Amino acid sequence: MPFELEEQEAIGRRIKRQRLRLGMAQADLAAAVGKSQGWLSKVESGRLELDRTALINRIAAALHCHPNDLISRPYNGAAPDNQWQMAAASILRELRRYDLAPTFDGVPRSSAMLWGEMRRLHRLRDAAANVAILRTLPDLLREARALAEVSQGHEREEAFGVYALCCKFAHTAAHAMGHPELVATTCERAAWAAGLSGDPVLPAVSDWMRVWDMWATADWDDALALTDKALRSIGDEFEHGEPLAVRAWGALQLRGAVSAARANNSAEADHRLGLARQAGDRVDAETGPPIQDRHSLTFSTGNVQIHGINVALEMSDQAKALRLNEEASDEHLATLPNSRRGHHRMDLARAWLWDGDRHRALRELTEAEHLAPQLVRNHPIARATLRRIVYAERASTREQLRGMSSRFHLDDQELFP
Repeated sequence: MPFELEEQEAIGRRIKRQRLRLGMAQADLAAAVGKSQGWLSKVESGRLELDRTALINRIAAALHCHPNDLISRPYNGAAPDNQWQMAAASILRELRRYDLAPTFDGVPRSSAMLWGEMRRLHRLRDAAANVAILRTLPDLLREARALAEVSQGHEREEAFGVYALCCKFAHTAAHAMGHPELVATTCERAAWAAGLSGDPVLPAVSDWMRVWDMWATADWDDALALTDKALRSIGDEFEHGEPLAVRAWGALQLRGAVSAARANNSAEADHRLGLARQAGDRVDAETGPPIQDRHSLTFSTGNVQIHGINVALEMSDQAKALRLNEEASDEHLATLPNSRRGHHRMDLARAWLWDGDRHRALRELTEAEHLAPQLVRNHPIARATLRRIVYAERASTREQLRGMSSRFHLDDQELFP
């Protein structure tokens, strides 16, 4: 196999090693993920690239391991690229001692000032500056917990709201960088703090986080059930048009659409997208001063449009994904933050690659990296897409050279052993 890249081969070896560790036959694992034994053989030998998150997650679930165990995340880089792991360890330390007296020197700032810090984190999140987010969070978590300790009434509730949002920002960054322990712990602490915050929508936001985590174990039905539980919890606020509830309701419907698509339920996915579209219309119809996105969900019509494209790809329909992209409103897409636009460009790269246009795929992937470099370089699907492009380009070049060498009557066996 002269053209496979090392990382692609390594993923196949890890799958095979875990399968053998469990004493599972190749045919049994293939059947568990709905594929043929020949397909799995190609994956394990590094001759077939895994560039679908749902498929990686299904394999991991069948092998009773975390997807990161198969794709070796977090990825190793140069020493400066690994410094974020020190910040992640500090965050975990703070989260583990959540019910102990906080260790904070001095007097914590007011909740209003801490919410100002949340707006800064929102901007960093939109820029996909995940390392900067992780470095900022240990002190903020400590200060929010200290404020909750010394406050009463509404101020105490607001302190717990800040703590929950800090957990949400850590959760997003941990997903992007590939730190499963931090993902799980932030989700648990967000739910705890949301329940103490007095915010009627924040517990649903913590469930929105949990839905994301359920994807890792391919629990699509549970993900949909949890989505519906969260939707019911904010149903009254949504019906009354409470702006933050409308945004959370739409964001949850998008989570449900992706969950349904990964379960191969296209009708349910389309239904959820339609409901999210209704929420987007309500957001567009709002008048008056801009709504502060307190929960940092960044829900919008543009977000609904790019999720529709992602759902089409989850259903392996790249033609539909490309058509939806042509129909999408440039105006709405332009309002999306770099983090969302980077994800969108990664999806388009996959769509063009599956459609046979490697050069367009590479242009989209390059644009994704330009928009959100930390996100894209650490994203397993972006890496898999790039590997497929490189593999195909090398194979194409080899065949062109083989044909030319034949016309020149060169020795193929010597040139192409």
